[in-house]
Amino acid sequence: MLPNRHVKFPVADYDLAATLDSGQAFRWRLLEGAWEGVVGDRWVRLRQGPDSIEAETAEPVATWAWLTEYLQLDVHLSEVLETFPKDTPMQAAVRECRGLRLLRQEPWECLASFICSSTKQIVQIKQIVELLCQRYGATLHVPDGHAPVHAFPTPERLASLSEPELRACKMGFRAPYLLACARAVAGGRLNLQSLHTMDVQQARATVMTQPGVGPKIANCVLLFAFGFPTAFPVDVWIHKAIQQLYFPKRAPTRSRMDRFVHSHFGPQAGYAQQYLFHYMRKLG
Repeated sequence: MLPNRHVKFPVADYDLAATLDSGQAFRWRLLEGAWEGVVGDRWVRLRQGPDSIEAETAEPVATWAWLTEYLQLDVHLSEVLETFPKDTPMQAAVRECRGLRLLRQEPWECLASFICSSTKQIVQIKQIVELLCQRYGATLHVPDGHAPVHAFPTPERLASLSEPELRACKMGFRAPYLLACARAVAGGRLNLQSLHTMDVQQARATVMTQPGVGPKIANCVLLFAFGFPTAFPVDVWIHKAIQQLYFPKRAPTRSRMDRFVHSHFGPQAGYAQQYLFHYMRKLG
């Protein structure tokens, strides 16, 4: 394939808007009917067609495998959905959110972003991440006349900063956690790529060695960056979903909820979680 700035991917059962705006990633925004964001070190514009996704970059690229991987275009959604439990709440979530996909993100950006997410709403997380990128990320190529766009800062760049510099990016008490994690990755004490070789329990325990990283953040990283299918993040929306949809008469204990989650949602529990998460956000 000759280098090109544009490509059209044929797709079926793919809801780009739901996927990019469902709380997985925080660098996408809708402008004039297209989604603009950053994948790795490339500015990207994506547009949904009736049976396609059109992609544009600022510079020609020789292969689009990186975007196919990020968007998980090779996943057969019908096969994933078939593994979901056939109960009424889950099937309602599928009907309302059909076409929602999981992304496959770069591990460091995913981990750092979710460290910044603690107790924050999605719009606030996006603001924090954007400030980090503007101040400390490398400047990327963009189309002529486009406003500057920046990559996510490397762990080495963030490791060189002070806590007050990070706090100035509106992250508050999360600043020392992000700084410690950046220094652990930059210094080789946390090897994110090694998580690919671990089972889900070991990988979760490894990520949770970092200050400020509990089960929810760890499971987000395992699901969205590494594709562990049974990683099941539980935040306030999922807690609300499980309680209202499955335990309407009395609130389950945390241990009861954990047992239910691990036994009920099947081999693609993480995918099911994202459908419940987005469904509850739509319901309000």
